[in-house]
Amino acid sequence: MEDHSSGTGRLLKDFYVPPYIIDSKAEIESCSTIPPCPVLVFINSKSGGQLGGDLLLTYRKLINPAQVFDVGQEAPDKVLHRVYVNIERLKHEGDALADEIEKRLRLIVAGGDGTAGWLLGVVCDLKLPHPPPIATVPLGTGNNLPFSFGWGKQNPGTDRQAVKAFLEQVKVARKMQIDSWHLLMRMRAPKEGSCEPIAPLELPHSLHAFHRVSSSDSLNVEGYNTYRGGFWNYFSMGMDAQVSYAFHSERKLHPERFKNQFVNQATYAKLGCTQGWFCASLMHSSTSNMAQLAKVKILKKPGQWIDLPIPPSIRSIICLNLPSFSGGLNPWGTPNPKKRRDRDLTEPLVDDGLLEVVGFKDAWHGLVLLSSKGHGTRLAQAHGIRFEFHKGAADCTYMRIDGEPWKQPLPKDDDTVVVEISHLGQVNMLATHDCRSKSIQDHIAPHSQPGDNESTGFDSDTDDDENSEERRKFGAADTFKLPDDIHISRLS
Repeated sequence: MEDHSSGTGRLLKDFYVPPYIIDSKAEIESCSTIPPCPVLVFINSKSGGQLGGDLLLTYRKLINPAQVFDVGQEAPDKVLHRVYVNIERLKHEGDALADEIEKRLRLIVAGGDGTAGWLLGVVCDLKLPHPPPIATVPLGTGNNLPFSFGWGKQNPGTDRQAVKAFLEQVKVARKMQIDSWHLLMRMRAPKEGSCEPIAPLELPHSLHAFHRVSSSDSLNVEGYNTYRGGFWNYFSMGMDAQVSYAFHSERKLHPERFKNQFVNQATYAKLGCTQGWFCASLMHSSTSNMAQLAKVKILKKPGQWIDLPIPPSIRSIICLNLPSFSGGLNPWGTPNPKKRRDRDLTEPLVDDGLLEVVGFKDAWHGLVLLSSKGHGTRLAQAHGIRFEFHKGAADCTYMRIDGEPWKQPLPKDDDTVVVEISHLGQVNMLATHDCRSKSIQDHIAPHSQPGDNESTGFDSDTDDDENSEERRKFGAADTFKLPDDIHISRLS
């Protein structure tokens, strides 16, 4: 590839995206070769203390700075909207390079699990026929998403050599499809105030409020709000989410104390003690038992909802999609042949359309995960799960999706709060050769690269027209919309 700007000799040309592909106002360039691995990089400069800002500077020195974005300055949905609309325009003008860039493009996101989930949601909202696969840089505290796909869980080096080594891994990484999960939450609308947000409820970025759902939805009741969103790694409820909420609240109040991954993890462990996670039976009443809080149903087979009994000792429930939770632990483990036969349990696969539902009594119970064959209480594998909260046991509980916790009010009168999780589709990730996640494709001889000819996002067959816009709002950004002169079907 030819030099394209002063100082370009310092740039890694294999990953180059010409500025005119990203910005329609930039001058069109001619390239002698096609970059084998063009990338767009999204970095949360606030993650990892000072590391996010340092990483931003290093990437901008190694590749075209126009390819590197600080998500705090420019949201991923706006960037990808601009890039893909511009690519579509260039393709229709006969630009062959734009076509190749689109086919080969890979995304890198550096931040915590919340930042990574944000970008995954935006890509799902795009509904592209050829969605770009995503590599994740572990820049948070838990880093469950990066760890699941072989990118590690320790905060990375930010020097030139470390970043170059990571980019080389991205170039040879394989695509792996993972399930995406839709979360629907219903509660009575407030008598005063706006739909989103509802004070004092502070929801994760990936949940959005709607005043209603479609007429075909059995939960469509006048006077209720619907919250829709999604996750890729886990939904959890109970004591573990309470500790996470305390951690995030403390970090929000004193951000200067949370600039080191080791210190963050130590603070997290300390909060686990003060919140009673290590001695829940002594510090908390039986109202913290999941069995007292909610009635749980699972979708064992399509159309077959059955009650899921919860042992009275369980104080935390995790609905898990990936084999990494709480910084790399695997709560489900690998069931032995007898358990597989007697209880119809399987090993966890990231693309099998099943959630692994695991329970924990307390943090001491969680310590069994440190052993090679340790696991939580395996409750079920299901295609969907539904929690119904009625008046009685407690005023609130704590919930968490992909690292983002919130304090959830529970009914105070003859009312019901419903949380329902269902399978939606799949999204493309990039995985290293020693990735710990397992796929259905690992057990069969693939005839084609997963994801080459498939779209991601919601299953449109299950939605009517009036509800499709709501279900598309999966990521943290506003629902993706193209300009009036370009239709989504042209983004191919």
